[in-house]
Amino acid sequence: MLGLKLLTDPRWANIAESNLEEILTDHAWCEQKAATNAITLITQNSEHMDLVEELTAIAIEEMQHFQMVVDIIKKRGYTLGRERKDDYVGRLVKFNRRDGSRNSAFIDRLLFAAMIEARSCERFRVLSQNIKDAELAKFYHDLMISEAGHYTTFLNFARKYTVDIDVDKRWKEWLDFEGELIQGFGKGEAIHG
Repeated sequence: MLGLKLLTDPRWANIAESNLEEILTDHAWCEQKAATNAITLITQNSEHMDLVEELTAIAIEEMQHFQMVVDIIKKRGYTLGRERKDDYVGRLVKFNRRDGSRNSAFIDRLLFAAMIEARSCERFRVLSQNIKDAELAKFYHDLMISEAGHYTTFLNFARKYTVDIDVDKRWKEWLDFEGELIQGFGKGEAIHG
């Protein structure tokens, strides 16, 4: 369904589970950044009322996810660490087109968001199926379903609001780029690491 070119090695879940405090901190900040991204898209494209409404709901949901992760961190006696730089997302940002029309930049920002949601969904699936911690396995299964819905929302808005972009062709370019990019990740205690 997601069309990702390379799936995460299930052994990555062992890396994540070896330091839950680190993975949970990274995850919390990923949720905060996802909310910020939705708000930025709203701010820059407020003329599309359906997008404003849908992405407001996503931003709220992402902050609820942030709170849920923070609650797990507190419950387990961990500390929410400082925000981390996400090299994966940083590399994806550089693939965004900036040399075209306003619509081109808008569509690419939607595809960028869809890409992050797709990979997050896939990583949450790996965690839900491979970690021994039953509470977190269920938690990540539930979040996987949510991320899949966000992925679909961003991709559908890109298709709806394109003016001069072949969205399916550009999405394939995103998938190809991400397939190459992700080969260098999956070895760290981070959701995208």
